[in-house]
Amino acid sequence: MAAAHQPIFLRTIFHVDMDAFFVSVEELYDPSLKGKAVVVGGQRDERGVVSAASYDARKFGVHSAMPLRTAAKMCPHAIFVNGHPERYRECSEKVYGVLGKFSPQVEMASIDEAYLDMTGTERLHGPPLKAAHHLHERMKTETQLNCSVGIGSSRLIAKVSSAQAKPNGVLWIVPGQEAKFLAPLDVREIPGVGKVMEEHLHALGIQKVGDLAKLEEGELEDRFGKWGLALAGKARGEDAGGWFDSEVGADIGAKSISHEHTYNEDTSEASQLEATLMRLCEMVCRRLREANFHARTVQLKLRYKDFTTITRAHTLSAPTQLDTEIFEQIRTLFRKNWKNGMQVRLLGVQASSFTEAADQINLLEGARQQRWKDALAAADKLRDKFGESSVGLASGLPGSFRERTHENPAGLPGKNKPRES
Repeated sequence: MAAAHQPIFLRTIFHVDMDAFFVSVEELYDPSLKGKAVVVGGQRDERGVVSAASYDARKFGVHSAMPLRTAAKMCPHAIFVNGHPERYRECSEKVYGVLGKFSPQVEMASIDEAYLDMTGTERLHGPPLKAAHHLHERMKTETQLNCSVGIGSSRLIAKVSSAQAKPNGVLWIVPGQEAKFLAPLDVREIPGVGKVMEEHLHALGIQKVGDLAKLEEGELEDRFGKWGLALAGKARGEDAGGWFDSEVGADIGAKSISHEHTYNEDTSEASQLEATLMRLCEMVCRRLREANFHARTVQLKLRYKDFTTITRAHTLSAPTQLDTEIFEQIRTLFRKNWKNGMQVRLLGVQASSFTEAADQINLLEGARQQRWKDALAAADKLRDKFGESSVGLASGLPGSFRERTHENPAGLPGKNKPRES
């Protein structure tokens, strides 16, 4: 007697991507920007990079991470706007609130995109396409922002389909049609395939995802190791490799947390440089406490005027998340490695080697450490309420700078863990 086939369990995953999020939020505050070439991230003569560009600016080749000065040359008539991270966090909270009404399993992949596991919600919201259109409409009503929704049986398919649905669209890849959908797309459309991997694949004559799907897994593994096996799975529309191996809503901790600042004008003023490092340490530690991480390794990044760059790391005797303790080590690294009088273009601070264990408080300095923990917890609560720049340590105030607009800021909706009291 033949064994009965087990039914295949299919998931329904939504990927919701807010359209030109930073630009769209700026348009809410200044409607005169609508329909124009807009660049968010700083002014046209600054050294920073583009955080976002409107669709009208993208027509001229402007894209995120491009130097602002390059964007100004490519699109001279563009309107340049400083980023407003507090506005984006506030709107992202509203987006998260809408998503939570459709599924209990929501994962904010960044400030403007999220995955929802909609498996088993048909009785409540209807079939996938109906639910997606309902979400799409509700998002516009409650946030005044447009989004694109991709629907698939995997996170990968949902993400790729939302990109194909842009702007302001909904696309459902019916189960069983994943490979057919992916086949004509450029290999770069596969999440995780960057410029270098794209070049490797092109060198093998692989231009489209369909070309990739024709290769044997063994050949891909021989050429690219475990990443080759992941590529084979992704070409079939499967969640394979790294982050895609996890379930929606799973808490995947960061490997490191870092912040950098590029000066608009190079400086060799020691007090200014150290104040900037203090501010960077505050920003890093804020993220550590938000994730309830304690870092054992800290790293300084220092770039001179001539673009010569050095990095220096130090392993702490005990893991910490306190601004003052990390700054003490970063300042020591800076003083040992900075060539006095040399002009600096960029400074960066990174924390890594995380543990979630409680602080190992030194018995001799326990009371002092606890006072700092209490003070910084209070500062974090003020930042939650009034914004990241609302409070800071006095030594870091001279080094204050405009917070860079990026996709994974502190205060990301759904990422907060309860802080230790």
